[in-house]
Amino acid sequence: MKKVITAADAEAMIRSGNTTIPAGAIVTPAAQDVFKAGKSAPFSTGAVAAVYAEPILPDYEYSWETGKDPKTAAEIHAFFHSPAITLLKERMVDIGKRMWAREYTDGNGGNLTIRVGDNLVLCTPTLVSKGFMTVEQMCLVDLDGKQLAGKFKRTSECMTHLAIMKRQPKAKACCHAHPPHGTAFAVAGVQPPTCMIPEAEVFLGQIGMAEYRTPGTPANAEVVGNAAIDHMAVLMVNHGVITWGKDIEDAYWKMENVESYCKTVWVASQLNGGNLLTITGGQAKELIALRKSLGMDDKRSTWKECELCDNGEFRPGTVCSIGSPAPKASGTTNAEAEALVKAITDQIIANMK
Repeated sequence: MKKVITAADAEAMIRSGNTTIPAGAIVTPAAQDVFKAGKSAPFSTGAVAAVYAEPILPDYEYSWETGKDPKTAAEIHAFFHSPAITLLKERMVDIGKRMWAREYTDGNGGNLTIRVGDNLVLCTPTLVSKGFMTVEQMCLVDLDGKQLAGKFKRTSECMTHLAIMKRQPKAKACCHAHPPHGTAFAVAGVQPPTCMIPEAEVFLGQIGMAEYRTPGTPANAEVVGNAAIDHMAVLMVNHGVITWGKDIEDAYWKMENVESYCKTVWVASQLNGGNLLTITGGQAKELIALRKSLGMDDKRSTWKECELCDNGEFRPGTVCSIGSPAPKASGTTNAEAEALVKAITDQIIANMK
């Protein structure tokens, strides 16, 4: 009969300093937890326990070797159908379903891209619902939009994604969609306020705005690409939302962040006469520092505290006063103005007579 090592047995073994598991022994889940807590991981029987490994964070970023893009048709074909690229295609299909399920897309709207080389980008196809894409429908293009692989035609709006990637090297994936609340802010031409929800400050930073240009055109790529240099999320006026990140999961999460934030701000604006509370500029600086520690740049890092929470565009009357000239003391007069007022008054009285 096989020996069963229970949690009590594991505790006794750790206390004795002997954590070697006898060959063929069964280690209960509770005992495994005890071994982990004791910073031992004896999962190979009959061997000396290994040192407990520190937990890791999930990382979906795709990395490539600079200067090693495939060139020939055969090389491109092999690369496009490789296990690593197939995994990215599967992830794009999965995220498309999530976008569709959350009603971020309608019809064939929305698109996704992942940069996979110096001059290579995976993208979704045109005229296909994001909720029903397949791995076989994904496309491969270069940074100028030329399609290199894939049976289905690439989305015309990938040019906007490529414009972002050309201008912002940290943008290794983009997500475009039409989430109702985020798009409502874009249609209203209202830039979402800042300093209201800490998570939005950390994971989004300030949300940018790009003027309307016809979707899929070079003009649209230009204005959106420029706005995305300093903003990881951009509202495209009268169109929708585009986000970028270090990988496609990151870019998609930011789309969820934008939609949730815009919805919350909109609902809050209906309460209490729209008198929304904000965190302080000093607290905002702490969150910007946290963004930096997570590897995200923020153009506001050098702004004054009051500028960080200046929501004058969203809520007129909210202005920054730090550094402004001191108001003149009451009772100060301007001689020329006084003389002009007197002359006008004398003329009016003369006319009345």
